[in-house]
Amino acid sequence: MNPVTHPREFLEHLYDVAVRRALPLHNTAAFLPPPPKGRTLVLGAGKAGGAMAQAVEAFWPPDAALDGLVVTRYQHIPPRPPGLKQRIEVVEAAHPVPDAAGLAATERILALTQGLTKDDLVLCLISGGGSALLTLPAAGLTLEDKQRINKALLHSGANIAEMNCVRKHLSRIKGGRLAQACFPARVVTLTISDVPGDDPSIIASGPTVPDATSCADALLILKRYGIDVPGPVADLLQSGALETPKPGDPAFAGHEIHLIATPQQSLDAAAEAARAAGVAAYILSDEMEGESREVGKVHAALARAVANKGQPFQRPCVILSGGETTVTVRPQPPGVARGRGGRAGEFCLGLAQALQGQPSVYALAADTDGIDGVEDNAGAWVEPNTLSRALEKGLKIDAYLDRNDAYAYFAGLGDLVTTGPTFTNVNDFRAVLVL
Repeated sequence: MNPVTHPREFLEHLYDVAVRRALPLHNTAAFLPPPPKGRTLVLGAGKAGGAMAQAVEAFWPPDAALDGLVVTRYQHIPPRPPGLKQRIEVVEAAHPVPDAAGLAATERILALTQGLTKDDLVLCLISGGGSALLTLPAAGLTLEDKQRINKALLHSGANIAEMNCVRKHLSRIKGGRLAQACFPARVVTLTISDVPGDDPSIIASGPTVPDATSCADALLILKRYGIDVPGPVADLLQSGALETPKPGDPAFAGHEIHLIATPQQSLDAAAEAARAAGVAAYILSDEMEGESREVGKVHAALARAVANKGQPFQRPCVILSGGETTVTVRPQPPGVARGRGGRAGEFCLGLAQALQGQPSVYALAADTDGIDGVEDNAGAWVEPNTLSRALEKGLKIDAYLDRNDAYAYFAGLGDLVTTGPTFTNVNDFRAVLVL
């Protein structure tokens, strides 16, 4: 396809290539161990959980025993390929704020670890979203407490490492505790990274990975963002009673962790597809963090420099980036509802505002799981005429930024990117095309 005459289709193609690179069916077989002497139990959680379970079922020897339980987000179980026998149960629960279904699934997962022996194998399938889906509150916390704390973290602007540090210490299964429960069985974790730096201890709050953070770290984060926890729980954190298992704990001996899909791999695939179409491609980073709108402004400054000065890149080119930005939800006056939207939409608001209608610059930003925040879109488009079309409709971008309302802004323009669940998750995907 010609990116000059069909810029939207070109950018959509790059997104599709990036998502396809991260699908479990393309990435699982090489990392599966041989069947053990004993049983094979599959446990897992995350937005890619259903697809990961199907990939294991497809590649596991048909004459070898296999069973287990995986929890994924509502509407995130992919259609079953014809002829593929189901051997792993997959259930659904809420994300990003946990619910009772997630609590029930997590209790069942922990119960399945009872009676494991050293002859057994546990395959843990972990992907982004697992922190909310694996919900088992620490002593002194209720599900309602966890829901409130989770919402506060999501609105605070805390980065994913900070949020998951708190989540680990307020859980009975995250932060390596699932691995402890599986002892003495061998544990092999297959994970799809959705975090900057691909640290397995942060992905889904590392249920099978040693945790180097501490209760003191969790307390500092809660204090930094003004998030309250019940007094008895604060006391338990203060005393270190909610500490997680650390590196060197014998419960992790012999365990393996494999990153089967990463943000960098998806960006590399998109860059290769762009070059195949005759467009130079540059990857800024797969680890970008910070406020979404500010990251959008930085991308806009770079795109304008390319368009107007031919530096640091020559056009035509596409600028790619990934990572996990954040949105700090701004308080609104009484009677004014909060806006709707996620990181990708807010990035596009900041980008469009800073581009100021720059000719020949087009962009797509979308989450690779197909869901931007809690909405039904994956992200949004930005074009040279975005601001002018919006003004014709009475949509003033500053007002939408003030109330974090990217969804309504781009819906009003017909510029939401809607894909539905993709059944994988390597987090943010951003592509800025300069012609």
